[in-house]
Amino acid sequence: MHNFEKRRDRYNAFASFENPLVNLSFDMTAPDFRPYCKAQQLPPFHFFLYCVLHAVKSIDNFLYRIEHGEVIKIDEFWGSYTVINHERNLNYARFVMSADLPEFIARSLAAKREAEASSKLINTSEGMSEREQKNNIYITCMPWLRLTAIEHPIFQHRTYDIPSLAWGKFGAPQDGNMTVPFSVQAHHGFVDGYHVHLLAEAIAARIAQLIAQ
Repeated sequence: MHNFEKRRDRYNAFASFENPLVNLSFDMTAPDFRPYCKAQQLPPFHFFLYCVLHAVKSIDNFLYRIEHGEVIKIDEFWGSYTVINHERNLNYARFVMSADLPEFIARSLAAKREAEASSKLINTSEGMSEREQKNNIYITCMPWLRLTAIEHPIFQHRTYDIPSLAWGKFGAPQDGNMTVPFSVQAHHGFVDGYHVHLLAEAIAARIAQLIAQ
């Protein structure tokens, strides 16, 4: 929490706002990982999800949460994302994270199949303690759209503390790179635009590292 104490006054300032959220949407440039995924027979969405979630873990600002009015830092979070089920309705996939890429993808695919097959809305916060509910990053993907902006549903703005990440249709390849329309929503007491920039850099760096192996 040492890093948080350096910005506690910023947190206190934004925490007094009725709506303390910052929401940025932008075209993120990253190495084009699709040829690598094709050669390795890896699903591109799940490969990218691995890079996104492990990049999030590397930046403290995305791990701060509010519990009983106090700021805490989580150590782990679920892998989770939205899924369209067999009835064309929203559902949630959730699984235990893994640092091993093949294991991560296997767990993610299994969670996807479960969510697709369920008519009932599953993997909500029902049955979890308030503390357990903090171990999350909200992820949604709309691969049919070139995403330019998004506003996520919020139960209560002032106590919102879990980052929401979204992306849309991958862009065409260009000189070994690709663009991803990407959006980050987070509590401004924790996250500035600079930290969103750091996240984008961390995602691109992790992709580059994996496809170079």
